[in-house]
Amino acid sequence: MDSSSSSLAEFDYLFKLLLIGDSGVGKSSLLLSFITDSYEDLSPTIGVDFKVKYVTVGGKKLKLAIWDTVYDVTRRETFTNLSEVWAKEIDLYSTNQDCIKMLVGNKVDKEGDRVVTKKEGIEFAREYGCLFIECSAKTRVNVQQCFEELVLKQILDTPSLLAEGSKGVNKKNIFKDKAPPSDASTSSCC
Repeated sequence: MDSSSSSLAEFDYLFKLLLIGDSGVGKSSLLLSFITDSYEDLSPTIGVDFKVKYVTVGGKKLKLAIWDTVYDVTRRETFTNLSEVWAKEIDLYSTNQDCIKMLVGNKVDKEGDRVVTKKEGIEFAREYGCLFIECSAKTRVNVQQCFEELVLKQILDTPSLLAEGSKGVNKKNIFKDKAPPSDASTSSCC
């Protein structure tokens, strides 16, 4: 997945991604780490943040509109709130039944402070029908893989997720014969 953060005048497809979770779990840091390939320790976001990244896959220009409105492996309540708050919000407000959900455990760089096990994350993801990955916005461990897994392996295989306004929307798999080969042995997603 070639990426460019420069503003391109046109794109072939627009995909909207939403990051949700409790305050302080690292959503904005994760997003910034993906967009700029750098880490910044940020203050909690007030309201909603929005970032755009352009990527090229199979000769097609994609615009990823990523909204920052993830759980922290070092804070149990952020994991508990996934089922008590966030899962209900997604079910209530999602406008597309084909919505791809990915559970992201952030801050794995703080392994000594971990209170939520990877096994718990995997079990939650299976129960709620989510993809799962753990990462660190600070060290960039699995940051790129998180978004690649979501876009390359999931969203592109779900044509109904193409945003209105994408050029040539025809609700078919736009990369059916052009998707880059994936090596399942290196995927860190469950």
